Amino acid sequence: MISQQSWDDAHRLWDFQQMGHQVRPCSVAIGLGSHDLGVADTTAALYHQGMAPVIVFTGATSRTTRERMPRGEAEHYRERAIDLGVPADAILVEPNARNTGENITFSRALLADRGIDVTSALLVCKPYEERRAYGTARKLWPDVEWVCASTPMTFSQYIDSIGDARLVIDMLVGAQQRLTVYPQQGFMIRQDIPDDVEAAYHRLVADGFTSRLVPAPAARD
Repeated sequence: MISQQSWDDAHRLWDFQQMGHQVRPCSVAIGLGSHDLGVADTTAALYHQGMAPVIVFTGATSRTTRERMPRGEAEHYRERAIDLGVPADAILVEPNARNTGENITFSRALLADRGIDVTSALLVCKPYEERRAYGTARKLWPDVEWVCASTPMTFSQYIDSIGDARLVIDMLVGAQQRLTVYPQQGFMIRQDIPDDVEAAYHRLVADGFTSRLVPAPAARD
């Protein structure tokens, strides 16, 4: 059973993780690979709305996608976008990235190799990872104006789409932890975290939603 307090805390993290950016036309749309094909769907929809002339799908496989997406996350995203009417020649595939930092770094290199000038980018990801993706992109490619986007849906709708509430909360907690841990390791910019969000995170950790946590860096004297 998940307590009402845990539901409330998870919803608070969900709201905080979404950046609330106004989508606008950009040089490129970068769809971050994951288990969630909704990222490909949203990226394709943004292309059809004229929000980007070219798409990069980036991602290899992970423990959660190697069976569902054996050809790699980026390749499965490409196939989904083509099925949704995006021209194949408007899609670039970056098949090697295994984390968000590599998504940004490898996509940047691919776009440079193709001679595509990037001043702004739509960063398309899972709804609960907008803030994490934004912090990483700002750190690794700071001269680009980043606009975050994800599938517009409520917390309840997302849980229904995944079918595993505890897993979704675990992932939310993991994404929230990284906002604190990764800036210390130089992986992303620091972002202000409100006290109520911080308290919600610690309550969820205490309640056992810890499967997606990473080891925290050792404290320095």
